[in-house]
Amino acid sequence: MRTIAEINEKIQSKKVVVWTAEELKSKVLEIGVTQAYKEVDVICTGTFEPMESSGALINLGHTDPPIKIRQCWLDGIPAYAGFGAVDIYLGASAMGDYSNIPEQMEIENRQNSERGGGHIIEDLIAGKTIQLRASGQMTDCYPRGSFETTITKDSINQFYLFNPRNLYQNFIVGVNGGENPLYTYLGLLYPRLANAVYSNPGAISPLFNDPDLQIIGIGTRIFLGGGIGYIAWEGTQHFPLQKRLPNRTPIGPAATLALIGDAKQMDARWVRGCYFRNYGASLMLGVGVPIPVLNEEVIRHCSVQDLEIVAPVVDFSIPRRVRPTFGLVTYAQLKSGKITIEGKSVRTASLASISFSRQVAVELKQWIEAGEFTLTESVASIPMERTFVPQDRWGSPLMME
Repeated sequence: MRTIAEINEKIQSKKVVVWTAEELKSKVLEIGVTQAYKEVDVICTGTFEPMESSGALINLGHTDPPIKIRQCWLDGIPAYAGFGAVDIYLGASAMGDYSNIPEQMEIENRQNSERGGGHIIEDLIAGKTIQLRASGQMTDCYPRGSFETTITKDSINQFYLFNPRNLYQNFIVGVNGGENPLYTYLGLLYPRLANAVYSNPGAISPLFNDPDLQIIGIGTRIFLGGGIGYIAWEGTQHFPLQKRLPNRTPIGPAATLALIGDAKQMDARWVRGCYFRNYGASLMLGVGVPIPVLNEEVIRHCSVQDLEIVAPVVDFSIPRRVRPTFGLVTYAQLKSGKITIEGKSVRTASLASISFSRQVAVELKQWIEAGEFTLTESVASIPMERTFVPQDRWGSPLMME
C-alpha cells in the first residue's frame, strides 16, 4: 500500500513516475499488473468533450452609484442574476433571442445567433473584451436602474467555473431509425440508421478508470480547462446504480461529478464554446484526473481496454425520455469507424476529441513530473449507493438501460 503523502514527496523531489492511462494500458499488456504497480505512482486520465451543464460564476464588482442587478446580458447572452447585487451565473448553453431579426439582417446575424454562453466563457478566458448590459431593482441602497460597460477577466472580481454535471462515467450512442433527419445534443443524426454518434473518449476517460470512485472523491484536485480545479460534489443526474459489467464499468450513463475551478487561470485552448445546429450552444471542456496508484487494484481498474467497455445504441426517432435501444456496442467497435445494427453497417463518429483527450492527460502528466501539481486526499467519498429514480408520467420507475 502507498499513500498520497508518499507520492507527493516523490512529486516534490521530482522522482515520481507518471504514466498516462493509455501508457498504463499498454504497459500492463507487456509486464502485467503486479510489475506495473511496482513501477508507476500516478496515472493520468483525460477527456475533451461537450459538457453543456457547465457555467461561470462572476462577481462584477460594485458600480458608483451601486446597482442591484436583476437582469444581465453579456454580448447579448442572458446571465442569471438572482443572487447578490452584482453576482451573476452564465450558463454554457444560454443563448440570445434572435427570433425577431428582420430577414435582411439574417445573414449578418447568423454568427451571433449561434453564439452562446460557452463562447462568452471562452472569450473571457482568452482575455477578450465583452459588452455588459444590466438592469437593476432600484432600492434605497441600490439606487441605480441600469448600467452598460465592457468587462474582461482582469476587470471583474471573481470568475470561476462551477459545473453542475461534468464527466459522465459513460453515455449513449445516438442513431436515428426514422425517416427524417434529427438535430440533437449529439449533433445531426441522419435517417434510416445512416450514422451513429457517441460522446465519450472511452477507456482513457477519467471515470472508466476508477469505476466505483474508490480513489476519486470530493476535494480531488484535477486539471480543469487548462487550470487547476477540484471535484466539488456528485454531479446532477448522478446514477451510480446503473447496471455494470463484471469489470465494474457501467453499461450506460452512470456517475457524474460537479467541478469547480478558477477560470482566470484557465486556457481557452481547453475551454471552447460550440454550437449544435438547430439544438443550441454548449461547451467543449478539457478535464484531466490523476489517479494515485495506492494498490494493485488501481492498476487492474486502469488497465481496462476499449473492447471491455460498452455503451447502449439509442434510437432518437422515438420522442420519449426512455427510448428503445439496439443493444450494446464496445468502444473498440465505435472507434473502428463502423458498427453493425440489425445487419446494417453504420458509420460512427465521436463528439469527444480523442486527440485532445490524450493531450489533456499528457499535459497533466507533465505538470506532475515538473512538481507543479500535487495530489489531494479527498475529504469525502462520492455517494455510490443512492441515485435519482426516473419515473414515467404515472409515477412508475423507469430504470435507465
